[in-house]
Amino acid sequence: MEIAVLALGCFWGPEKKFGQINGILKTEVGYCGGHNSTTTYKEVCSGNSGHAEVVKLEYDPSIISYNEIIETFFKIHDPTTLNSQGPDFGTQYRSEIFYHNEEQKKIAKEVLNQIDKQLNGKVVTKISEIKNYCKAEEYHQNYLEKN
Repeated sequence: MEIAVLALGCFWGPEKKFGQINGILKTEVGYCGGHNSTTTYKEVCSGNSGHAEVVKLEYDPSIISYNEIIETFFKIHDPTTLNSQGPDFGTQYRSEIFYHNEEQKKIAKEVLNQIDKQLNGKVVTKISEIKNYCKAEEYHQNYLEKN
């Protein structure tokens, strides 16, 4: 089992989409990339915590590769909009890939560069080392399945 952590707008939709993909064993929504190791939804929405809403994926690399996950990441959101996705605006909705090791960093950069060429240099997605991840409140977990 391996882990991928991705920021691509409001975390509810991506959690559901990734959860339907063969090889994704578990999804969890949370916050990542902020100033502190813990935060709350209210703090994230204020814009002061520095965190992005993220989906954390546990996956089986013998079924789905990190490369395929990153390709899917770019297909299911707009990587050309800065700090927004659809009707949602704010830094917590940014497009960002949080890597766990140098191999993930390398793959993320390669896929981003391919997508950026296709989109004429308009991709604003960041690639960052994972920092200050924390699980979101329970009511956010599998939100679209519950509601």
